[in-house]
Amino acid sequence: MIGDLFVYERRGTAMGAVMSAFAVASSIGVTFSLYLVDIFRDDWHVPFLFVALLASLILPLCYFYLPALKAHLEQQAKGSSNKITQLWNTLTTKSTGLALLFSGLMMMGHFLIIPFINPYMEFNKGYPRSVTPLIYLVGGVASFVAAVFLGKLSDRIGKLTVFSYCVPLSFIMVIMITNLPSLPFSVVLSFFAIWFALATGRAVSSQTMVSNVTGSANRGSFMSLNSSIQHLGTGVAALVSGYIVSEDNGGRLMHYEWVGYLSVVVLLAGFFLGRYLFRNTERGKSMA
Repeated sequence: MIGDLFVYERRGTAMGAVMSAFAVASSIGVTFSLYLVDIFRDDWHVPFLFVALLASLILPLCYFYLPALKAHLEQQAKGSSNKITQLWNTLTTKSTGLALLFSGLMMMGHFLIIPFINPYMEFNKGYPRSVTPLIYLVGGVASFVAAVFLGKLSDRIGKLTVFSYCVPLSFIMVIMITNLPSLPFSVVLSFFAIWFALATGRAVSSQTMVSNVTGSANRGSFMSLNSSIQHLGTGVAALVSGYIVSEDNGGRLMHYEWVGYLSVVVLLAGFFLGRYLFRNTERGKSMA
C-alpha cells in the first residue's frame, strides 16, 4: 500500500513511519508477553491468546479505515490470469527473483541470533530473568527513533546509501553481542539499542527498495510473496541456530558466537546482492 500511495522519493519516510509502529508494538509486545508468562506461571499460551484478542479488535478498524486501492486491477486484468504462471514468473524473473532472495537473506541474517538472546543473557552472562525484557523495550525505543530518522534520511541521501552504512556497522554489534564480555547491564542495553537501530535502518531502506522492484499492477502479490519469503528466512534462521547452539550440563549455551559469525556471513551476502540489485533504483523508477 505504501508503494501505491507514495512516490519513491517519499517512500522511505512513509516506510519508516510504519516500521516505527512495528518497533513500538514489538518492543511493548515482547516485553509485555514475557511478563504475562511470568504472571501466569510460565503458561506460554497466554501471549498468543492476547494477540488473538487484539486482532479481533483491530480487524474492523482495518476494514473501515484502510483505503481501497483498486486502480491496479484494470492493469492486472490485461496480464496473465494463471496464478501459478504469475508465481513462476515472479520467482524466475531476474529482478524479482533476486529481490526475494535478498529479502530472505536479510531476514535470516538478522534473526539468527535472536532466538537465544534471553537464555544467553540469563545463563551465560548471569543477568536476572526479570531484567532481560528491558533489552526489547530499549531496543524498541531505539528502533522507533531510527525508523523515523533513517526513513527521512533515506529519502534525502538515498536508500542504498543508508543501507550501505547500516549493514556493515551492524556486523560490529552482532560480533560484540554474541561474544559479550562481563559488563554492566546498562552498557549491554546500549549495545542492543545500537544494534536494533542499525537493524531498523537496514530494514527500512532495504524494504523501500524492494517495494520498487515491480509496478503497481503486481506489487500486492509480489510484496505478499516477499513477506512469505521473509517468514521463511526467520524459520530457517531459527532451525539453523537451533542446530548450532547446544547446552552444557549447567544450562549455559555453547557455540552462540558461531551463530553470530554465520549471521555476518549471511548479511554480507545480502549486502553485496543488494548493492548489485538496487544500484540504479535511486532514479525513482520501477525496475520491472
